[in-house]
Amino acid sequence: MITKLLVANRGEIARRVFATCRALGVATVAVHSDADADAPFVADADQAVRLPGNTPAETYLRIDLILDAARRAGADAVHPGYGFLAENAEFAAAVTDAGLTWVGPSAKAIAAMGDKMAAKALLADAGVPMLPTWTDPGQVTDFPVLVKASAGGGGRGMRIVRDAAGLAEAVAGARREAAAAFGDGTVFIERYVERGRHVEVQIFGDTHGTVVALGVRDCSIQRRHQKIVEEAPGVLPDDVRTRLHEAAVAAGRAVDYVGAGTVEFLLAPDGQVHFLEMNTRLQVEHPVTELTTGLDLVRLQLLVAEGEPLPVTTTPVPDGHAIEVRLCAEDPAQGFRPATGTLHRFAIPGVSAEFGPTRGLRLDSGVVDGSTVSVHYDSMLAKLVAWAPTRTEAARALAGALARAELHGVATNRDLLVRVLRSGEFAAVDVDTGFLDRHPEVFDPLLPAGRLPLAALAAALSGAAARRAGARVLAGLPSGWRNVPAVAQVTRFTGPDGAEIEIRYRLDRNGRLAEWGRKGPLLTPEVEEGPPVNTGPAPDPAQVELVSAVPERVVLDVDGVRRTFRVHRVGSSVFVDGPDGAASLTELPRLPRPTAELAAGSLLAPLPGAVTRVHVEVGQRVAAGDLLLTLEAMKLEHPVLAPADGVVAELPVPAGGQVETGAVLAVVDPEEDPQ
Repeated sequence: MITKLLVANRGEIARRVFATCRALGVATVAVHSDADADAPFVADADQAVRLPGNTPAETYLRIDLILDAARRAGADAVHPGYGFLAENAEFAAAVTDAGLTWVGPSAKAIAAMGDKMAAKALLADAGVPMLPTWTDPGQVTDFPVLVKASAGGGGRGMRIVRDAAGLAEAVAGARREAAAAFGDGTVFIERYVERGRHVEVQIFGDTHGTVVALGVRDCSIQRRHQKIVEEAPGVLPDDVRTRLHEAAVAAGRAVDYVGAGTVEFLLAPDGQVHFLEMNTRLQVEHPVTELTTGLDLVRLQLLVAEGEPLPVTTTPVPDGHAIEVRLCAEDPAQGFRPATGTLHRFAIPGVSAEFGPTRGLRLDSGVVDGSTVSVHYDSMLAKLVAWAPTRTEAARALAGALARAELHGVATNRDLLVRVLRSGEFAAVDVDTGFLDRHPEVFDPLLPAGRLPLAALAAALSGAAARRAGARVLAGLPSGWRNVPAVAQVTRFTGPDGAEIEIRYRLDRNGRLAEWGRKGPLLTPEVEEGPPVNTGPAPDPAQVELVSAVPERVVLDVDGVRRTFRVHRVGSSVFVDGPDGAASLTELPRLPRPTAELAAGSLLAPLPGAVTRVHVEVGQRVAAGDLLLTLEAMKLEHPVLAPADGVVAELPVPAGGQVETGAVLAVVDPEEDPQ
């Protein structure tokens, strides 16, 4: 019997395992890096052991340190979570050799499926259809292809290559990224299927010979080859579902599989099924299976590890529909690069449960208010999952909760997820792995550009209310009261895209909004006669009346429709959540301080990281789009490209150098237009 379990992982998966352990009465142990010392998962555990260092290689990938932590804390079992060492056969063997219970498949099974090329050969012999695969780039003649990491998943190391010219660089980049993420840079090359659907079967095995399929998930909507929306049951023809179940169970039996595993397939447009890989661990998307089957998969993992038979031996009939999204710290204004910073507020309305199979709206989160999102680990903040009797209801509930969430301090992919869930193509199950490439409209922010000034007006009125609330002299006067009432108040912000927004407004002697506008003539709530008399941008057409304004809430009547804006201020940062979407603003000082001017053509680091390679030299002529250098951050490589034709003037950071956000990576002197 397991009495004390160490989880050799971090973030939301550690919290997920701890939640089941609490329900079962199993004591828990966390291990943590220095960067994670104050993380929520550490607080959730009964005990915690520090792994000195910050990077995965220094901490969560150190088998010796984790085994020592288990010994020091008195743990009798180890759960690997997912990622890091979860699919490392050496780790599984080391845990067993140390006399501890390993919560997972045998080291032999992990090794068999971990070598993806050997796994393909094994299952091909069992009759499972395979895609053409190569290990030698020189042998590839059939394009497009997909370069994949052999030792891990999660999209790490994947590259689509459409012609021979880009293959060598793609293989080299995939090897570096795989080595950074999994400690193993081995890659292989596989035929890429256009418009394929990524579907997978959750399997479970026990030590008594039972291997059962628990249903099919559809994980087709992906970005950078990482799943962002997953659902169960996958909407498939019955015959395809049956074939998937049979192939997945055959794969498990071929390696005497024990524990939770996932067999992944590519469903081609012609209905053909192709084996991709088997993940010998619990998957990120396991909650959708839990919500449609009513099973706690972590509980099953612990029971099987203790030698108990599975309580379920046949595929359960799914009840209702569940959809999960991965909420990630990513900046849409920077091409969805991973983002860092402090989460000043993380609030999602309507959550009925955390980390458990309770139906409704479920949140599995690795963060809380005040959490720091660092550069050392991947960008996933949380998984939000909705269960409902039908797929349509689940999508609507999930999109609504996301749209109303207050996510302040770190940019996220929330708007993208909402637009995907509300799209007609998603509703029609017209999905495949190229969905986002074909639908660029889902990358638009929820807040229309024309509504941003209203959010900025709410921010300005909120700020004025906050100042009046804290006033000690003449506190009874309305905000902005002047002897000359025609003079407007002016508040300046920078918006999400860095552009400046100037809000001008005037309150009358009773505190009502008399006029407002932005960088132009004021607009009266009644009727403005005559054309504007300046050359600035035209005022917004909305007729606005102020209903109420307090520091954290502003209500405006806009063209006869009352709208409520929630406002949260942290220093100069102002976060506005309204009925049309959210805006993150920065209030500018009335008298800005002088700052050093950057050289023209400066390229700045979008986030902290390390320069892994420099591809050019000072004085070299480059064309727009040429690769200048590669920045590695949050387990991903970020290419830095020349913004225009020109000459490289400066390369201040050598290969191997560490940089902070905003550091100058390169300076390219643009070529002057001969015209």
